[in-house]
Order: sequence, then structure tokens, then C-alpha cells
Amino acid sequence: MENSLYIKYQKLQSILLEAGSVAVAFSGGVDSTFLLSVAHGVLGERVLAVTAKSCLFPERELDEAGEFCAENGIRQVIFELEALDIKGFRQNPKNRCYVCKHKIFEKIREIAREEGLHVVAEGSNMDDMGDYRPGLAAVRELGIKSPLQDAELHKAEIRELSKELSLSTWNKQSFACLSSRFVYGETISEEKLSMVDKAEQMLLDMDFHQVRVRIHDRLARIEVAPDEFDRISVKDIRETLCRELKALGFSYVTLDLMGYRTGSMNETL
Repeated sequence: MENSLYIKYQKLQSILLEAGSVAVAFSGGVDSTFLLSVAHGVLGERVLAVTAKSCLFPERELDEAGEFCAENGIRQVIFELEALDIKGFRQNPKNRCYVCKHKIFEKIREIAREEGLHVVAEGSNMDDMGDYRPGLAAVRELGIKSPLQDAELHKAEIRELSKELSLSTWNKQSFACLSSRFVYGETISEEKLSMVDKAEQMLLDMDFHQVRVRIHDRLARIEVAPDEFDRISVKDIRETLCRELKALGFSYVTLDLMGYRTGSMNETL
């Protein structure tokens, strides 16, 4: 491990130790798994993982989050989030993420108070500061801490440290809630969330590593890494994807020639 990275790791440990006790917003992704692992190593039983169960997150993510906590002896609270019932969320405004995050962190803060924990922490890193992230406004308003940003850690560094700590998530694909697959202004429904979830799971089952299926009414815009373009264009794979996605309810199936990138729905803002 490079000395500069080790210094950042030590800084993160110090930040968490100073917090005294922490409720970590835990999704099971790369960042929150790393944050939870380090917090548990520093604070032990004074750490609680809090996970939202919602139609916005695939069951596989919830299951993996639960397995990680069980395997590592970390206390976890799972709460139900009816995101589509949050006022204004279903209409998918440009501040959709703010609306949802505010509700999520209000609940996590409430759970933290009930458990007598001093700090609520979430897993945003330095790379998250460069994109349109209205959810971070909710984080700041509610006094939620972002220790990975405070330690000035970037995504690649978190992956490297996760590998050093033998966390299986070190090379896990990046994930964002399923509502991020929708064009702003297009109504979010249970049906379309399920279509996106099943379409992405199909691609993962076919061993594509980093995937998104963006939904434009009934059109599926697939994003994979450019180095996987050749494989997704193979006749059998291409025909299978078209057939199965149309069976899910999509009318058209397309490949985005720019490839996978975070926040591609924000490019029109």
C-alpha cells in the first residue's frame, strides 16, 4: 500500500474513532461495505448497519448486505421504504434523488437516536462530488457525515483498500438505485422498475460486469463497458437479449455506443 493511501486510511480510522458510535447507511455496495468494515474494526459493537428495503433496490443487493453483516457479526437493522409513496417521487423530477434521500436519512437518523448512536454516516466518496448529485444536499441538510469524503478517498482507492482488507466487494460493479435508469419527467412505476431490474440481472447472469439498462418509455438503452461491445454483439447473445427484453415489455433494444458511464441521464441537464 502506498504511503499516501495509508495516511488516508489512518485518517478515516481517526474520523470514525472520534465519532464514538455510528449508524452506517449500508447498501452492500463497494463504498458502504468498505466504510462499514472500517467502522466495525474501529468501533466494534458501537456500529450499526442500517439498510433500506425498497423496490428501488434489487433483492440481490439486500441479500448480499445481510450476508455480509451476518458473516462479520455486525448488527443490522432493515427498514421498509415505500419510495413510490413519497410525495413527488413517482413523477421523477430533477431533484428526485433529494426527495428520496431526505426520507431515507430521516429514518436512519431516527433509528440512530433510538439506538443511542452519535453519528449517521454514508458512503459518498470524492468522485461523487463531480456529478449532479441532489441527494448530497439532503445529506448535508440532515447533518449526515460522509467520512470517505472527509478522508479524501476516491473510488479507485476504496477498491484498492477493500482488496487489502480482503473484502469481496473490491471489484464489485458500481450500483445506483433503479430510479436512476429513468429519464427525468418519465413516471416511475413498479412495472418499469421490475423491467429494468430483470433486464440488468439478465446481463449480469451473462457475465457482463458493469451494466446499466436505461429506460426511455419502452426503449431499453443498454450500457456496458466498451471492451465488452464485441461480446454483446455476438449473434446468439444479441438475439437472446432482444428476445428476452421484449418479453419483459420493451419494444426496442439498443446499445449505447458511448458505453457505461455513471449518471448518463444527467447529460441532458
